[in-house]
Amino acid sequence: MTPSASPPPVAPLPRVAVVGCGAFGRNHLRIVRDSGRAMLAAAVDTDPAKAQAAAQEFGCSAVTSLGQLSSFADAAILAVPTTHHASAGCALMAAGLDVLVEKPIAATVEEAQRLIAASVRFGRILQVGHLERFNPAVTALAKAVRLPLFFEVHRLSIFAPRSLDVDVVLDLMIHDLDIVLALTGEMPSEVRAAGIRILSEKVDIANVRLAFPGGCVANLTASRVSTEKVRKLRLFQPHEYISIDYARQDGMVIAVDAKRQVGFRPLGVVKREPLAAQFDDFLDSIASRATPTVDGAAATRALSVASDILVKIEEHARIVNARLHASEQR
Repeated sequence: MTPSASPPPVAPLPRVAVVGCGAFGRNHLRIVRDSGRAMLAAAVDTDPAKAQAAAQEFGCSAVTSLGQLSSFADAAILAVPTTHHASAGCALMAAGLDVLVEKPIAATVEEAQRLIAASVRFGRILQVGHLERFNPAVTALAKAVRLPLFFEVHRLSIFAPRSLDVDVVLDLMIHDLDIVLALTGEMPSEVRAAGIRILSEKVDIANVRLAFPGGCVANLTASRVSTEKVRKLRLFQPHEYISIDYARQDGMVIAVDAKRQVGFRPLGVVKREPLAAQFDDFLDSIASRATPTVDGAAATRALSVASDILVKIEEHARIVNARLHASEQR
């Protein structure tokens, strides 16, 4: 009798730690715990009480130092303040871990380049958490885009005392910058911007106009001092107008045919939690060693445009302040 073949060995699940046990870090802890494709290895926070509380809630080890992680985990999700992304991300990759770092990739383009260099040097996956790329409405939109000519984007939030270490451009608008850059496939040739500080020491509301070499124009508004929450993108291309609602995860296509008849159809959207889809993309990259959907280069392009926008906002602020000063002297 021929002996039966032995079943192939089952690869162990990747051990994933979450660094930063704040509000968004806890969302990541839930996603990792519930994914079925990974093992939640550790909740990491410099505050022992936070780390312990998260570990108890999500059923994993509590860790207070990045230096301990190499024995606990194969990969890490970095959900700490932006100013710590470069130092923590580089340390994790040097220790042999693949890293998913929250957006923006870093506080400066130079720091982003440090992260990219570390991922190359140590052969690690570097993914950046531009979550809206995994919004099912955006996924459906990307399939429908042919030749974008004009974008109108609004991302408005009610004020909350979080992410106040960065301007609204890096906090909110960078999501839409990343999407517009991905859909146009170009960097802007012209940037105009204005913004003001209202309830924080950083810019709280901003309006931006981007012009692209191919003729596309994008108008973007972001606010974290609105009276309502709005998450909408409108795109115009030849004979079509497409509108999506990020929050509702739906969209509508309005098209004009050769006989100038107007037709309406829903954008085909299959709803899913974006954070879970993003984590699956990270796990796919870990398994295949392939480039993730949003890699360091894509995230750095978005950060570079955001940085240009902040420079333009400061230029506009100087003009306004000079005018105000002149009027006070009269």
